[in-house]
Amino acid sequence: MASIRQVQITFDCAEPERVARFWCEVLGYVVPEPPDGFATWDDFERALPPERQGSAFACGDPTGAGPRLFFQRVPEGKTVKNRVHLDVRVGTGLVGAERLAALEAECARLVALGAVRVRLLTADGFDESCIVMQDIEGNEFCLD
Repeated sequence: MASIRQVQITFDCAEPERVARFWCEVLGYVVPEPPDGFATWDDFERALPPERQGSAFACGDPTGAGPRLFFQRVPEGKTVKNRVHLDVRVGTGLVGAERLAALEAECARLVALGAVRVRLLTADGFDESCIVMQDIEGNEFCLD
């Protein structure tokens, strides 16, 4: 049996490019070059049939180590809690006040980008503190 070497994370959303560019800022990801034959992504979009324009967007880790993120337009809005979410690991190896300071600093940066702080989950003797947040379309993620 072949083993999987890569994974792509797909987001259903209303505005794929807007959400993709938000996650680029969060993770330091980049938008790939447009397909061959197109100078810009806008040129590529204009070449698509009207119903496909703005329907998808992607970004990736510039080092190639992280997964590609793919954003696809869907007609329905988000109605319930995510069954899967991203943990943005900003406090790895930190504990106590030092961890909280790192989480709060990153939270402030992401709120400025349009994210919403939902709640702080404080350390409980088993798990360290984390901050539950939502991206610009309400998808939950954690600062961990």
